[in-house]
This record gives sequence, structure tokens and C-alpha cells, in this order.
Amino acid sequence: MIEIEDIADIDPKRARILDGAMKVFLAYGFARTTMDDIARAADMSRPALYLQFKNKTDIFRAIAMMLLGRSIEQAKTALAGDGAFADRMTRAIDGALISMMRTVVTSPHGAELLDMKSSVADLVGCWRGGLVEHVATAVENEARRNGADLTARGLSARLLADMLLDGLEGMKTRISDPDEQRQAAAALIRVIDLALKKG
Repeated sequence: MIEIEDIADIDPKRARILDGAMKVFLAYGFARTTMDDIARAADMSRPALYLQFKNKTDIFRAIAMMLLGRSIEQAKTALAGDGAFADRMTRAIDGALISMMRTVVTSPHGAELLDMKSSVADLVGCWRGGLVEHVATAVENEARRNGADLTARGLSARLLADMLLDGLEGMKTRISDPDEQRQAAAALIRVIDLALKKG
């Protein structure tokens, strides 16, 4: 199984390359971006760039790992924060999904970059597994705090976490506006919150 790169562990030179490459990919798209473009954006020579990455697909995957790692950390922090369950879950989903994707979706080449998902499918699968784990833990803790018996209702924390992420995935295909996505996500979270109430 692939580990999502911890953003705290990224070497500063590597981080500079990924930051520069992300800007270039957003500005020109993946197909039109060259290793020369990335080297210039990272303020380094092309040979120095090749010492770090073998090609632009390798760089694209590293950017995906960085963004997905950041997403998991944001969700984890939001879920562990203060406030009502629905508020924490809303912050987690917004930070981990909606806000993270906004930069890509609103760029002129966002569609092209999103079409590259097959080159990072393994990373996305690993990321989703980690996110489900954190959401399920938060759901389980809230059910326990409320004295709600999920099993008696034919539910489980994992099932609710999967349902939330599946619903959000489906929502993205139907709704492109981030504010509308937030409203739809809030509705899904309210349904889960209701399932976690005692009674």
C-alpha cells in the first residue's frame, strides 16, 4: 500500500519544485508543461530537476501526494477540534475536499488536470481509505458520546463514513459550484448527525 507523503517530511528543495510545478500545471496544463518550465518555476537548472524527479508525471504524482497528505491532515485537525459534531465534520469536509479542489477546478486547465486521475488512482485510493478512517473514528466517538447504538439501527461508523464520502463523490459530478457543494455536504452531514442522536 502506498503511503501518502507527510507534508512535514518534504525536503525544502523538493517542496520548491512541487510548488513551482503546480503553478505551471495550473497555468499551462499538463500536456503543454515541459521540464524546462518546471525548472524555471523552481529557480533551478534542468539537470538539478532531473536529480529529484525522473519526469513530469513523477512530479505530478508527488504534487498529488503532497495535496492529499495536506487534505488528510486538515480533516484530522478539524475533526479533533472544538464544537458540535456537524460543525467539525463540515470544517473537515470543506478543508479536505471542497477548498482543496477549488484551485484546480477554477484554473483554465483544471479539467485536463482532473482527467489525469488515472495516473494517481492508487494515491487517491490510499487517501480515501485514510479519510474514511478519520471520519469513521469521529462518527464512532460521537455515537458513543451520545449513547447512540448504531448496530441496533443497522449502521456502523464505517458505513456512515463511506456513505458520506460516496455521497460527496457523487455530488461533485452534479454540482460544480463550491458554495452549492458546501450546502449539499452540510445536508449529508446533518443526516449522519441525526443518526448519531440517542433515541
